[in-house]
Amino acid sequence: MASDKGYLDFILEQLSGVPGASYRAMMGEYILYVDGKVVGGIYDNRLLVKPTPSARALMPDAPRELPYPGAKELLLVEAVDNRAFLTELFAALAQDAPAPKRKKSEVLKT
Repeated sequence: MASDKGYLDFILEQLSGVPGASYRAMMGEYILYVDGKVVGGIYDNRLLVKPTPSARALMPDAPRELPYPGAKELLLVEAVDNRAFLTELFAALAQDAPAPKRKKSEVLKT
């Protein structure tokens, strides 16, 4: 089941205080980024984030769920109504997430 655009809009509104937050639609779901770093996504109208050390510390009891069959487990964010918590969580995720990989064409130009 694909995620609803309305749910995406709700999550983006909740993340409006997170500088550099963005998304990309992918196969009926949405990948979430902060400063170009992948931090999670919206899958089947569930907000799932990478299980980084900071995310696990902020949500020690969060259920782990698969975004789709064969994928790595992500943490389910249940407190989607808590804007202050989401801002803190996504700032922490941005600190933990690795920098985006450079594209092959960018490497060749340097």
